[in-house]
Amino acid sequence: MQESGTLVQTLLDLPIFESAWVLYLLLLLSLASIAVMIERGVFYRSRAVDVDAIKAELTKQLDRGDFEAAAAMLKRHDALETNAVLAGLRAWDKGADSVEDLISGALGREKMRYEKRLGFLATLASNAPYVGLFGTVLGIIKSFRDLAVNITEASQAVMAGIAEALVATAVGLLVAIPAVIAYNAYKGRVKRSVVDSEMLARVLLSNLKAEGGGPAAS
Repeated sequence: MQESGTLVQTLLDLPIFESAWVLYLLLLLSLASIAVMIERGVFYRSRAVDVDAIKAELTKQLDRGDFEAAAAMLKRHDALETNAVLAGLRAWDKGADSVEDLISGALGREKMRYEKRLGFLATLASNAPYVGLFGTVLGIIKSFRDLAVNITEASQAVMAGIAEALVATAVGLLVAIPAVIAYNAYKGRVKRSVVDSEMLARVLLSNLKAEGGGPAAS
């Protein structure tokens, strides 16, 4: 029993059982989260396109049979919606089936580019509350340890320690909530871009199929 108590005391003396480092960790995670939110926000904003205008222009060029002009128009935009369709449009002469396969592959690549770092926000949103709870547990352990050392000031020591410990849980939630909001908003942004890209792809594919699939099929 004495050995067990000594082992527990030794563990409690380790730096990891100090709750302060948890708050510093949450602060660093919060700064990283804000940096990712800003970077992704700037990324999406700089690649926002007027899909309806692009669709109208694409349809106009395809109806004329001017695939080079259509490709040049799409190339002016560095966006998921245009890059995926451009990959297929460049191979229009290979037929609708080949174009559809190329668009599908390019769409997957562009989607990965648009979802870059969103996994970090999702992980942070899921785990920041647990990190904060871990800090709270460490703080409560410290409170009861102080209680055992100084029983005469038991009430004050425990209440002050628990109040301090709960700060970690609050900070954990404070870090997680914005990450959840940003993740959901950005995922929705990516989803809209994918849907718009598929719509533009259908414009191209329908044109090629109406023409008999392009020169390769003639």
